[in-house]
Amino acid sequence: MPSCLPVLRAMFVSLTLLGAAVLWPVPSFAQDQAAPPDAGYLELPPPVDAESAVEEGASLERGRRWIDAITHYEKAVAQFPDNRQLTYGLRRAKIHFGIDRRYSDGSFEQSLLRKSQNDALSLFEDIYSQIRTNYVEPVSLTSFVAHGTESLYLALANEKFVSRNIPRANAESIARLRQTLRDNYWNKNVEGSSNARATLLEVCRLARSAVGMPETTVIMEYVFGGCNALDDYSNYLTPDRLDDLYGNIEGEFVGLGIEMQAETGRGMLLVNVLPESPAAAGGMRPGEHIVSINNVDCRAMTADEAAKLLRGPTGSTVELELLASTSEQPRRGRFIRRPVVVKSIDRVQMIEGEPDVGYLRMTGFQKTTAQELDAALATLEAQGMKKLIWDLRDNPGGLLTAAVEVLDRFISEGVLVSTKGRSLDQNWTYSAHRSGTHANIEIVLLVNENSASASEIVAGAIRDHKRGVIVGQKTFGKWSVQSILPIRDKTGLRLTTAKFYSPANHNYAKIGVKPDVEVPEPQEIVAGYRGGDAVPSVVYGFNPNEAEIVAARNVFKHASQAVSSR
Repeated sequence: MPSCLPVLRAMFVSLTLLGAAVLWPVPSFAQDQAAPPDAGYLELPPPVDAESAVEEGASLERGRRWIDAITHYEKAVAQFPDNRQLTYGLRRAKIHFGIDRRYSDGSFEQSLLRKSQNDALSLFEDIYSQIRTNYVEPVSLTSFVAHGTESLYLALANEKFVSRNIPRANAESIARLRQTLRDNYWNKNVEGSSNARATLLEVCRLARSAVGMPETTVIMEYVFGGCNALDDYSNYLTPDRLDDLYGNIEGEFVGLGIEMQAETGRGMLLVNVLPESPAAAGGMRPGEHIVSINNVDCRAMTADEAAKLLRGPTGSTVELELLASTSEQPRRGRFIRRPVVVKSIDRVQMIEGEPDVGYLRMTGFQKTTAQELDAALATLEAQGMKKLIWDLRDNPGGLLTAAVEVLDRFISEGVLVSTKGRSLDQNWTYSAHRSGTHANIEIVLLVNENSASASEIVAGAIRDHKRGVIVGQKTFGKWSVQSILPIRDKTGLRLTTAKFYSPANHNYAKIGVKPDVEVPEPQEIVAGYRGGDAVPSVVYGFNPNEAEIVAARNVFKHASQAVSSR
């Protein structure tokens, strides 16, 4: 499942993003079911039947393993799409994950939870006003408030929320409050901003009286929960989340230069160590686990909780304990935080044994991507490259403008992509320019089910212009545009404001682009860090030990056959 990002300029100061994201749920009205209560990562076997899938999901929820639960429910819903228990289980797990994530976010607690009641209500109104004006589909105020009620209802069953906000409340009082929310406020009709404000104030008084909950805490569930009425790519961003997003867009951030995920009981698994980063300079390697941060054990933490401890200004130090899979004793290291540049093209080389075939892997679309591509093409062409393997597998997307710029290097005329939204300033057509086009390079584009959004813009244009051959699996199917709208207090609203269309006016939302040459990935995929090397062994049915390069060589032969048969 891809993880996401994406930029267009409109009348508001905004960035329009493209990318796939795992965020909150989609329904248009709050619905009910019981809500049991964090996370580890594991690969689950497919459920045998719907009933066992429901039971397994409930078990993961009881253990508060939200990410595992989301992964499980997504697979189960794909297998049993008509089962409402599974559908709601997925939605419920996503909401709980969002609640846990908020309460692991220092900027949420330090900035938003400290607002006065009136400031919090004004924030709620500002956010809905932006949604009403700019969101790609109409969202009623009734639906927005109903999703806030649902979020508060589920938060009252969330251990982290309860311990932070109402630690002395007894279970009976909480249960009565939840029942009142269901009986009196579930999908309550709301007409106009004054009615919405009155409803929120009513719930604030009720929650204060029943369990002593602060008013701002209640309103924040309506702020964040209301956004659950939107699609999976839209949400309200805390100051830290907004900074992270801008860091991804710019391709630069301050830190150690690692990508990690929590493994319950083991610590933070290093999935990737960026080259030329403090982590790389200090000998950190993919596959190791961080087990303590500044002498604080992190083996039971979520990734967000650990990330909070790892953050710091340029020049500051952090002391880590790292445990390799081959060692029983951790090693200690001191690392100095500094700006880290994230490249969107992380691999450029000629294919051994193929004197005219080059290969590049593009992992995202950011502000520097077009310049990186120019440098990569110059390097490859200097070595005799006439055919290019362009690898967009597992590329979740990024900036719309970056996708347009890289396509303009290969397509000399015509439409590259167009966008259409509810407001006129979201309707744009982007066209190619003949100058600077590498028109004679043969292209094979590698994609898979995690190639999303901006990657799909590229695939759609390559397909419609017959500019190359697409090889791999069907892409993710995210064909919408997100804008980042600045909100008060250094927060932002990531909002779907338009849909995008290929040059032939196709929108492949929830469908994906089907490759010209379909080649399944192997059943067993061993991530790069498991092999101790930086080369992921995700290849198309060829020897995984030789990774992408062998795959690319063979793939080009498949693609050449497809071209000649047209």
